[in-house]
Amino acid sequence: MSLLLAATTTLEKLQAVPFKVWVNVGMAIFIFVAVIILIRKAADMNKVVLSAIIFIILTSVGFNWIYARNEPKFMTPFIDPIAKFFPSAEKQVQKEKKAVVP
Repeated sequence: MSLLLAATTTLEKLQAVPFKVWVNVGMAIFIFVAVIILIRKAADMNKVVLSAIIFIILTSVGFNWIYARNEPKFMTPFIDPIAKFFPSAEKQVQKEKKAVVP
């Protein structure tokens, strides 16, 4: 009888978990499975093509970080010296303000 009572309380606890948590868990499982499938496909891919795809993705993310300055905190020491040589959103806003002011 106590086992049935314990199962009921566990079921009640699971029902009390918000729906958003279940959606996040489902998305995490889906992303994990998708990453495993992509890794297996990439292992069979031509290494030159794979290198080109990785290069394009990394440079796109890197330039986005430099322009928007939304990099993770641990990457800031690496991005700061590079950001001096590339345009940024802050510099663009400053240029637009100078152009508007007579």
